[in-house]
Amino acid sequence: MKLFRRRFLQLAGATVALPGAACFAWAQSYPSRPVRIVSTSAAGGTNDIIARQIGQWLSDRLGQPFVIENRPGAGGNIAAELAARAPPDGYTLLMVSTSLTIGATFYDNLNYNLVRDIAPVASISRETPIMLVHPSVPAKTVPEFIAYAKAHPGDVNMASAGTGSGPHMNGELFKMMTGVKMVHVPYRGGGPALIDLLAGQVQVMFPGTTASIAYIRAGRLRPLAVTTATRSQMLPELPTVGDFVPGYEASAIFGVGAPRNTPAEIVDRLNREINAALVDPTVKARIVGTCASVLAGSPADFGRLIAEDTEKWAKVVKFSGSKPE
Repeated sequence: MKLFRRRFLQLAGATVALPGAACFAWAQSYPSRPVRIVSTSAAGGTNDIIARQIGQWLSDRLGQPFVIENRPGAGGNIAAELAARAPPDGYTLLMVSTSLTIGATFYDNLNYNLVRDIAPVASISRETPIMLVHPSVPAKTVPEFIAYAKAHPGDVNMASAGTGSGPHMNGELFKMMTGVKMVHVPYRGGGPALIDLLAGQVQVMFPGTTASIAYIRAGRLRPLAVTTATRSQMLPELPTVGDFVPGYEASAIFGVGAPRNTPAEIVDRLNREINAALVDPTVKARIVGTCASVLAGSPADFGRLIAEDTEKWAKVVKFSGSKPE
């Protein structure tokens, strides 16, 4: 009887262990075919550039092509919905960015829920936006700009890459926290907005540093501060907006997600490989070259960041009263 009981327990233990062993084996054999990374931007955008850097690293490390599929439009929601509906097998990944955490509230009746339907895999980088003014604006510091804007209510025009874009919400957060009145002037992209800022048709903008740093260095635009919580490696002499407006922080985050219920073993393997990329000198230099800082962490860390970012921008979207055009 004791022999039978011992044998039964051995068999039961082996049976319980089988699913875990199978999952481990599956993760070890992953990927066995090409993987697509769905980007929310067109080719050449920051999202696309980062996707290609990480995709090439994963291809080299894991032995299968990681193919970038650009699906721009609707603030990234076309790409996100495609990924949310894909089989949760690790063969469809999504480039997650701040455009999606803003869009979670900005767009009504979405067919997916970012926090619920996209599993966080790994954060990659945090881009540094910057507060820029045309040289005709007399303010040379953030406090001077606030005083100038309050003395000229309705006369300061704020350009953005479009209603609901990152630069728009960065400015709306500034308005919300300072009480200044600025007229929002949306453009069809950051390029046209910068052109009018250079021409003095608008007075202020909160774009990413990458697109504007050449104009800053040429003295054609005046930077007042970066909008991140810490100073920029590219422009270390600039203060942060938060130095003058306590609690202000606006940045563009980038990372990788996957359809919910993607096996944890695959998520963990991808997370390890992406974190390895972020300490590689070549990859790190390329990310810093986009005026960003690397942002390593666990899937849980990235999940918390997505949830916090979504909640934060929901308040700003509601304050602005903005709707899709």
